Amino acid sequence: MRLGLDIMGGDFAPEQSCLGASSFLEKYPVTHLVLLGDQAAIQEQMKGNKDAYTIVDAPEVIGMHEHPTKAMKEKQRSSLVVGFQLLAQGEIDAFVSAGNTGVMLVGAAHIIKPIEGVLRPTIPTLVPHIEDGYSLMLDVGINADCKPEHLNQFATLGSLYAKDILGVDKPRVALLNIGEEETKGNILAQATYPLLKANSSIHFTGNIEGRDILTNACDVIVCDGFTGNILLKLAESLYDVVKIRRNIQDDFLAKFNHQLYGGVPVLGVNKPVVVGHGISNADSFVGMLEVARKMVQTDMLGHVRSLL
Repeated sequence: MRLGLDIMGGDFAPEQSCLGASSFLEKYPVTHLVLLGDQAAIQEQMKGNKDAYTIVDAPEVIGMHEHPTKAMKEKQRSSLVVGFQLLAQGEIDAFVSAGNTGVMLVGAAHIIKPIEGVLRPTIPTLVPHIEDGYSLMLDVGINADCKPEHLNQFATLGSLYAKDILGVDKPRVALLNIGEEETKGNILAQATYPLLKANSSIHFTGNIEGRDILTNACDVIVCDGFTGNILLKLAESLYDVVKIRRNIQDDFLAKFNHQLYGGVPVLGVNKPVVVGHGISNADSFVGMLEVARKMVQTDMLGHVRSLL
């Protein structure tokens, strides 16, 4: 297994990305990492067995606020562009980066391309339960405007991810709505409900409301990217305000720390692509690589192809 890691991606690169890579290789010595970025910087920062990784020199860096398509065209030797090229050519089995999110999404959609039958790729996030465990919520940002068939497919992709990657035997799928009744909600929710109900590839349990999100009501929460992104940013801001600014210590609140989860995959494209938060630390990079490793190990994308 060869996992590609963009060493130059993230606000604390290359120090934290290299620390994460070194820690990951200690934990999974049989995995080989392909490290993309400034060769001298990587050689200076990397620790451990040099046979466990390969360095691919990619001296150009795409900044966090650069225009995705413009930057990809002008910086062909950047770690992000080279990473997608290697993934498309089959030189690596997965690609991981905490760099420019726009570039990651454009690269996944236009270089790696969606799996045949996938209408739109989607990205999920983990939502902690009050008691224990997590739900997977999708979409959380790249599909602000959706049609019912998009949400129906998000449910299928989310259910597969929950089963293959999170280890949930029979994921319960629910539609985020303003009421539990089948007839509740806006036009999108009302039109999506019967599609989910008829989808034999998922275990649909009905609607959930906002008050149910943090409970153990379901394993997969389906919503459009506009709603999902607002909820995601609200959760991040609550953690920042209560935990950091007011220094309130609480075990449940600590679960909202994004650094615990590493990165999220772009679901529905032909190869595993994992996107990390810009302020990722070493532990976050370990988490991203673990997600990529498990996607390859379980052949999750093969399951998606078979199902669709």
